[in-house]
Formats: sequence, structure tokens, C-alpha cells
Amino acid sequence: MNYPPTTFMKRAADDHRLLPSHLSLLMVVFYFRTDHSPGAATRVSRSRLMRFSRIKSIATYHKCLKDLIDFGYIIYEPSYHPTHASSIWLLNEDGQN
Repeated sequence: MNYPPTTFMKRAADDHRLLPSHLSLLMVVFYFRTDHSPGAATRVSRSRLMRFSRIKSIATYHKCLKDLIDFGYIIYEPSYHPTHASSIWLLNEDGQN
């Protein structure tokens, strides 16, 4: 992501398609980011994302994740390994990470 998180969150806050659950999930991705360089992935598990975003339903979590992908906010690469975290990249307005 090539611009500050405040710009990203302002864009998300102004997007009327996003519900509080979407915004909560985005905030958790920001919270768990360890590398702030452009193109860096955030590695985190579904259980941690759900717990910190206060999303209780797996169906809601998957819907929010799918919407964020479809709306061009994130790229998600699942890890099908039980002990390896999945990767999430935040995208800028042009759809680039």
C-alpha cells in the first residue's frame, strides 16, 4: 500500500457498501500488520481475525472477506495448513498492493 492508513480507512469509511463488520475486519488487519512496506503481506489466522474483529459467525466472516476482495480492498491467500497463517495484502485505490 503506497499511502497512509488514514487515507485507506477514509476511503473505506466513505464506501456505503461496507458494513461495520467489514470495517472491523479491516481494522484488525491493520492491527496485525508488522511490515508496513508497500507490498508486504499480513499473516494472520481466521480465529484471530474473528476474535479481534468480534465477528462470531464463520459465515459472516467469509462474506465480509469475500466482499473486501470483490470491492478491491484486499487480496487474500488462504493457508490450508492448520499451523500456518493466511496472507492478506491491503490494496490501494488502483487495486495495487
